[in-house]
Amino acid sequence: MSSHAPPKTTKPVTLRTLAQMKKDGQRITMLTGYDATFARLLDNAGIDMILVGDSLGMVVKGESNTLNVSIEQMAYHTAAVARGVNRAHVVGDMPFMSYQASPEDALKNAARLLQAGASSVKLEGGAQVAPTVARLVEAGIPVMGHIGLMPQSVHAMGGFVVQGKDAASRQRIMDDAVALQEAGAYAVVIEGVPTELATEITEALAIPTIGIGAGNGCDGQVLVLYDLLGLNPDFTPKFVKKYVDGAAIVGDAVRSYVDEVRRQVFPDDDHAFHAPKKAPQPSEPLTLVMGGAKVVGHH
Repeated sequence: MSSHAPPKTTKPVTLRTLAQMKKDGQRITMLTGYDATFARLLDNAGIDMILVGDSLGMVVKGESNTLNVSIEQMAYHTAAVARGVNRAHVVGDMPFMSYQASPEDALKNAARLLQAGASSVKLEGGAQVAPTVARLVEAGIPVMGHIGLMPQSVHAMGGFVVQGKDAASRQRIMDDAVALQEAGAYAVVIEGVPTELATEITEALAIPTIGIGAGNGCDGQVLVLYDLLGLNPDFTPKFVKKYVDGAAIVGDAVRSYVDEVRRQVFPDDDHAFHAPKKAPQPSEPLTLVMGGAKVVGHH
């Protein structure tokens, strides 16, 4: 049996599960998911958490960033993912401007994601969103934070660049992490920061940290599923490991299909339906009159 085999239990992953995993030093695994088919595959493979990320704006919608994703789109994809899951904890991402205006806006929009099937929500920001996090937690909505590189603030940050390179920004990110924990967040994503800073934050917090581009010192890791599968060969950031060349696999399959259709190899007889063969019908009796006598026979 492989040492990498997923746990056999189908018991749902809860906030208590995640807290215990940090306490036990057991690494938490999280991937993004956007539909029921992939969610089912991830769940069956033993993933702990599925993030219905606003990254769908880029990998599903083809946008250059995540800013044009709506709460309606997030609720739609969250519902699809939730239908494919039995064990994994489903996190619904709060899209741009669904929580920044006011805590009450955040409460309304977070509720939509929970009603769609999420078990918790994630929002970006540190100390400045701590009051919003506290309001959601007070209402019974579990919240995952997100600090460091924050895609929804891509313009303010000057692009997708590593954060926390100088002493002032390192301290700000640490303060953000502590503020989120004090506001009641159950976990925090740390994105695009030096390994040393992410490790320091992880050791300082009682809640789990989930890293992406933050080194190996976090309590868990998250990647965009499409990146892990190598579906976008042009996207090659340093922090992404492609576990399979998905673009090549899909391309080869489609080329084989195109070739077989054009050569009329597909569909073959094994992939076609046929009308049932018509059973022979009994012949009709034939009555002849010969010399005033009836003769019955068959033709």
